[in-house]
Amino acid sequence: MSPKPWLLATRPKTLPAAIVPVWVGSLPAGFGWAGAEGVDWLLFAATLASCVCIQIATNLFNDAIDSHKGADTEKRLGPKRVTATGMLSARSVMLGALGVCLLAAVIAIPLIQARGWPIIAIGAVSLVMAFAYTGGPFPLAYRGMGELFVILFFGFIAVFGSWFVQSGEGPGALQWITGLQVGFYSSALIAINNLRDVDEDRESNKRTLAVRFGKKFARFEIAVFCLVPVVLSLVGSALFFPWYALAALTLPLGLAIALKVKRIEPSAVYNRFLGMSAGQLIGFAILLSLAFVLHHG
Repeated sequence: MSPKPWLLATRPKTLPAAIVPVWVGSLPAGFGWAGAEGVDWLLFAATLASCVCIQIATNLFNDAIDSHKGADTEKRLGPKRVTATGMLSARSVMLGALGVCLLAAVIAIPLIQARGWPIIAIGAVSLVMAFAYTGGPFPLAYRGMGELFVILFFGFIAVFGSWFVQSGEGPGALQWITGLQVGFYSSALIAINNLRDVDEDRESNKRTLAVRFGKKFARFEIAVFCLVPVVLSLVGSALFFPWYALAALTLPLGLAIALKVKRIEPSAVYNRFLGMSAGQLIGFAILLSLAFVLHHG
């Protein structure tokens, strides 16, 4: 069987949402923040690979479950889904998701050896939520809780966990600020996706926030997710070090996204805005890294 359907099912364009929080969460350790002794690259690699696996598992569960519930149809404006189009069977995709979950757990063994039971707790909850995002008796994405899920797991928990792995310490003010920034930027991806699919989701009873509160709310939500992190970068420059303000240079891209979704009705062109949003997330990580380098000379 061609690997192309499986590559498509992993949704590579969503993977920055798993990569950036590990990057940003581990970054301060490389500069001795709060007494950290540098980045342990083996633990960094294990954290990154495990988080990417959890993201892929979430995507695979979502592909199979959305198809079963009728949320992905021939009217879909976004990228093709492998289950709905028949490229892969639902059973294969679900088994693939479970296999990737197992892989995530195996990869996390060095993290457990280094930091103990907190990693088991974080990992177990994350794996359960990978399924619960669209599956189970209370699927979060179908109850308008997708953005909250992303802020919590791909923002706070991923950033806090990555910092804990490197330092053995709990989150401080820096991790709370960066966790919220990453969570908001990542949630912009979900919000753009949901605005694009609002009509299809309404027909399939997928009660996203865009469906519940309408397009005007969804556009406002996207603007908040794109622009509030810019304000937080200025807050960070006052709380931590002046160079932190460099991360506010995502502003032009955030404004462009907010204005485009305001002016253009949901359509396939929103796929381009998703790419811009992913670029915004990666750009934030690059700019924050540069800020730390300049701060430490």
